[in-house]
Amino acid sequence: MPKKTPAKDAAADELADLDFETALAELETLVDQMEAGDMTLEASLTAFERGVKLTRHCQSALRDAELKIKKLSQNDELEPLDPEDFDDD
Repeated sequence: MPKKTPAKDAAADELADLDFETALAELETLVDQMEAGDMTLEASLTAFERGVKLTRHCQSALRDAELKIKKLSQNDELEPLDPEDFDDD
C-alpha cells in the first residue's frame, strides 16, 4: 500500500470534517466562479486544485454510501419486504 505524503495527509484532514452536502455546495460555488471568467490565473489554479480535492472527497463519500447499501442489501437471511405489510388498513 502506498504511503501518504504529508501534503496528502493535510488535504485529507482538511476535508475530513466536511459533509457531502457542504463539499458539493462549495464545489458548485467554485465552478460558478470559474465559469464567470473573472478570476486571475493564479486564483483559477487555486480554485481548480480545491475543486479536485472536493470532487475526490464527494466521490469517496458516495462510494462509502454505495458500499453500505450493498452490504445491507446482501443479507440473505432477510426475506424481501412485502409492501402490503405496511398498509394501514
